[in-house]
Amino acid sequence: MAITSGRLFRTTGFRLSLMYVVLFGVGVVCLFAFLYWRTLTLIDRETDAAIESEIAGLAAQYRQQGLGGLVRIVAERASAQREGPNVYLLTRPDLTPLAGNIERWPNEARQTPVGIVFDITGDTGAVNARAQTFVLEGGYRLLVGRDLRQRAMLRQLLAETLAWGLTITIGLGLVGALLVGRNLLSRVEAINRTGQRIMHGDLHERVAVKGAGDEFDRLAENLNAMLDQIERLMLAMREVSDNVAHDLRGPLTRMKARLELALLAKDGPEDAAQYRAAIETAIAETDRLLATFNALLSIAEAESGALHQSMQPVDLMQLAEDVAELYAPALEEKGLTLSTRIVDCPRVLGSRQLLFQALANLLENAMKYTPAGGRVTIATRALEGGAGAAVSVADNGPGVPAELREKVLHRYVRLDQARSTPGSGLGLSLVAAAAKLHAARLQLADNNPGLVVTLEFPRGIRVDAPTDEKNTQKEPP
Repeated sequence: MAITSGRLFRTTGFRLSLMYVVLFGVGVVCLFAFLYWRTLTLIDRETDAAIESEIAGLAAQYRQQGLGGLVRIVAERASAQREGPNVYLLTRPDLTPLAGNIERWPNEARQTPVGIVFDITGDTGAVNARAQTFVLEGGYRLLVGRDLRQRAMLRQLLAETLAWGLTITIGLGLVGALLVGRNLLSRVEAINRTGQRIMHGDLHERVAVKGAGDEFDRLAENLNAMLDQIERLMLAMREVSDNVAHDLRGPLTRMKARLELALLAKDGPEDAAQYRAAIETAIAETDRLLATFNALLSIAEAESGALHQSMQPVDLMQLAEDVAELYAPALEEKGLTLSTRIVDCPRVLGSRQLLFQALANLLENAMKYTPAGGRVTIATRALEGGAGAAVSVADNGPGVPAELREKVLHRYVRLDQARSTPGSGLGLSLVAAAAKLHAARLQLADNNPGLVVTLEFPRGIRVDAPTDEKNTQKEPP
């Protein structure tokens, strides 16, 4: 896509660069104006100092040699500076000229004796002069000055320098603005083209990263990470849809077949029992379907981050005790030993309902796969330094091979030894989603034998809690 001048001038980069040029131009004007004023002020001060020094010298000559000597000296200096920078005039008290290189006493000198600026006419035309006056003994008046041609030339030079400097600054600024705007527009256009290709179905397309480490590279990296997450979610959604359709097909088919068989049966005592059995089977299948849908909804809610707004401090010690108390009868009924090691640990910020469900899923998995006579342990502990807390569930069942521990966290993944047990393959997926929501570290490790699953919460909220360790074992009957 070609970059037109109209689109270039409308870019934010060009406008910001142009604004910078304007501000920099104003700064240049202010700087040159200050230099202009300071230079002319310094020249005027030096001129006044030189004039004062010469007047003092002529006044001394007047006191030593009298009026005749002063007239001769002024005439000599005036003759030597006929077209030079110095201006002299000696007059009688009635302002009649006695000697000098100007014809009359300036009207401007009648009002103030210092800092007089007036026009003089010479062979080169009219020029400005700056002078001071002095009244000698006897009422004689002396005027000494300097013409301002050099000052005018310097002022013109400064003005031209200011004009050229401002022109060059604005020109370079405009060129820089064009280059910056074009570069920004090309980077943005590259992102737009990538977005258009993605919208047209190419989900593998990514924004190019130039490796400069600037804000556009960081933006591209964040966009690519977002696109990767979106692609993963879409693939997961597609996989979930396929798996849900596959898992629902069997229960719904069995439910439909049993209900149809019940409808074909004749009326009688045996048929009533058959109706009841069909209804009970349909209810059981419905419960399995509802459990699957509830698990999927819980995972989706956790992965979407919607629970962030409702997070509150959660006491992991009390949470672990509540889960253990709820599942203790079921574990005892299966002939398993429940051991709890609840120790003091900081509270964590989270969703108590989701964490309760995650621990419940871990206990249910342990209960499913641990053989009779085995042991299931739920424990809490504080992380090193007391900065966080951890909760774990361990069993001595068959465990999970190390190479499959990452895989079992995905949805609908069930190992071979779990095929014969009821379930949907969503238990550990919910635990993984809860860990991600709470920024917790989920670890699956070998319990020698068995599996130990640990949730480590890196950020804890310190509260006063008992430090006594609870180690309760419920032996099977």
